[in-house]
Amino acid sequence: MSTPNKPSGLAPLDRQQLSAPLRRLIDFFEHITEQTVADMPSFYAADAYFKDPFNEVNRVEDIQRIFGDMFHQVDKPRFVVHTAFESGQQVFMAWHFLFEMKRFKVGQVQCIKGSSHLLLNQNGQVQSHRDYWDTAEELYEKIPLLGGLMRWLKKQAG
Repeated sequence: MSTPNKPSGLAPLDRQQLSAPLRRLIDFFEHITEQTVADMPSFYAADAYFKDPFNEVNRVEDIQRIFGDMFHQVDKPRFVVHTAFESGQQVFMAWHFLFEMKRFKVGQVQCIKGSSHLLLNQNGQVQSHRDYWDTAEELYEKIPLLGGLMRWLKKQAG
């Protein structure tokens, strides 16, 4: 795996080509802490929709809860946004989610590669946020015992 600070083979994101609201949003995600999750209403509409492989909610308070829970499920969670495109109110971001597992491989940084499709409202707030990432490859295969089973199943299917 590449160093946690700079994913291998990726040029730095040219943030100057992005709108000010998108730069602020990326900065928010890349510096999110358990305390700054409380700032989410500044970035998300009250009735914002959020979906990832494990959650589907329709209120900013629920989105805050999901991101707040992240700090209790893993150690040292952080996002690195390496690609971002916008067209009108549509945004696509590709990112790496870096963290340490609380129970397994202590001290070893794990990386989930994913992307987000966002729809911003007229105020520049996120109205819709959909995350895409492969739970089997990016998460389950990294867990002892379960990971071995997942890799074996993948090999059998291929």
